[in-house]
Amino acid sequence: MRQNGRKEIEIPATITVRELAALMSVSPIDVIKVLMHNGIMASINQRIDYETAALVAHEFGFEPREQRPPEAVEEEGPSLLWQRLYAGEDPSKLKPRPPVVVVLGHVDHGKTTLLDAIRRTNVAAQEVGQITQRIGAYQVEYNGRKITFLDTPGHEAFTQMRARGAQVTDIAVLVVAADDGGMPQTREALAHARAARLPIIVALNKIDKPTANIERVMSQLAELGLVPQEYGGDTIVVKVSAKQRIGIEDLLEAILLVAETREIKANPDRPAVGTVIDARVDRRGPVATLLVQNGTLKQGDIIVAGATYGRVRAMFDDRGRPLKKAPPSTPVEVLGLSDVPEAGDLFEVVESERQARELAERRAAERQRQRQVRRMSLEDLYRRMQAGKVREFNVIIKTDVQGSIEPIVGLLQRLVERHAKDQLQLNILHADAGEISVSDVTLAAASDAIIIGFNVPVDAAAKRLAESEGVDIRVYSVIYHIEEDLEKALKGMLAPTIQERILGHAEVRQVFKVKGGQVAGCYVRDGEIRRNALVRVLRGGQKIHEGRIASLKRYKDDVTEVRAGYECGVGLEGFHDFAVGDILECFVREEVSAA
Repeated sequence: MRQNGRKEIEIPATITVRELAALMSVSPIDVIKVLMHNGIMASINQRIDYETAALVAHEFGFEPREQRPPEAVEEEGPSLLWQRLYAGEDPSKLKPRPPVVVVLGHVDHGKTTLLDAIRRTNVAAQEVGQITQRIGAYQVEYNGRKITFLDTPGHEAFTQMRARGAQVTDIAVLVVAADDGGMPQTREALAHARAARLPIIVALNKIDKPTANIERVMSQLAELGLVPQEYGGDTIVVKVSAKQRIGIEDLLEAILLVAETREIKANPDRPAVGTVIDARVDRRGPVATLLVQNGTLKQGDIIVAGATYGRVRAMFDDRGRPLKKAPPSTPVEVLGLSDVPEAGDLFEVVESERQARELAERRAAERQRQRQVRRMSLEDLYRRMQAGKVREFNVIIKTDVQGSIEPIVGLLQRLVERHAKDQLQLNILHADAGEISVSDVTLAAASDAIIIGFNVPVDAAAKRLAESEGVDIRVYSVIYHIEEDLEKALKGMLAPTIQERILGHAEVRQVFKVKGGQVAGCYVRDGEIRRNALVRVLRGGQKIHEGRIASLKRYKDDVTEVRAGYECGVGLEGFHDFAVGDILECFVREEVSAA
């Protein structure tokens, strides 16, 4: 289609220089030259926004149009990834596969020792020296059946993978020390496992210690909602001593028993799909640990993993032994990818390298779009609810003392019952005393939850992560204010919290008279000056004007932004009184969480 003699092209919200050049069938070097002429320094793989790309497209004689991403459709409810992976398979081709197990728990309760005990129980003495290779996952065999263990550094790593869209495990083993009981990280780990909707087995560790108090810990588990079978509940609790290797076989038996009830299956006779467990670069190049979840991965297969791709040159198991093929639930270390994928990325086998490259580029663009998608916030709650896009309201609660939790939970339940009884289900994913931590934010990002804090600080690292992930944190010092905000949110009356973000500063070095006013010739001292942003004119440290940028130029060309170290011409709406030495403070106002 042509408009005003120009060929129309669709450009997404963000695009790399290379992708833009390919879209216009021109050289990436020519695109970089146009960007430099407009005061924008960009490499061939750097992403630029739509306005910048549109400016370049105009230079090459195209009529740009912004590509609108499809609206995300909320799922009825999360399901395990492997269930979705074989949803379209012929049931007659599905065969049982080894369960994938993650081990979680409080620090120092013996997770690592337990994993080592499980591995050594299943490895012959002469092979012990070979099991030092750590690839993030490994398999053991018990009674002729295999079990895959995911060896994550902790429940945060497990949840970060889930936050990227990967649900790789079938069963969670929660390790609790018999001499210590339920600790804060125990409750956190339990919240993460429940949010992933995994069946939970409790490994009651350190039963050999003189200070072990099994009955007390059993009671604590029951209080956490893990009622042991001995108490008439449905939670399997296995008493073990990782150090003395007591009860290890009982634990493996329990895992296989739970796996049987889950009907864990896959189709081994198809091209492989699965998840990236870990990735790094070593002397061999990019190395990725993959967990095959459906199909069989073979040496020589062409795979796409997240936004990277390559041919499987070599595969190794967790003991460093070369493999020619890997059936479902097998963890393998793979060589041959063009770059390092992210942990949690999905991988799949494709037919050709061309198809692999195109798919990797699409995924990179999609990932960029997804980063711009807003997560759940109180302001969005009513809109999503009315649109039928949210049926569950996930909340994490952190308070100064345990006694504050119950009144807040009760308050939330009453408000949801009163204002959204048939539209919304309240899910308290985690409630505990203590500051809001990175672990809380990670869980919120993975579960599209908001965090409510009462008289607690927000860890600095957690605050940074919440900003980057778009997690809504609300901190209150009066319970009434929680009620007030949530009631407004459920009625669609909660106004967003607005915060300023400084983009950069420019110094006025010359003033030019133009038709209808003045333009300031500026040098950008830090950050960037962006077209359509707001500007504060400071003279002697005092604000003399605040308004929007009307024009931004490099020489005679309109540009969308000018970065530190470059000169530009700036015109402001309704202001024509620049003076040499004025400072222009460029900023934007954004909706943010109330943390």
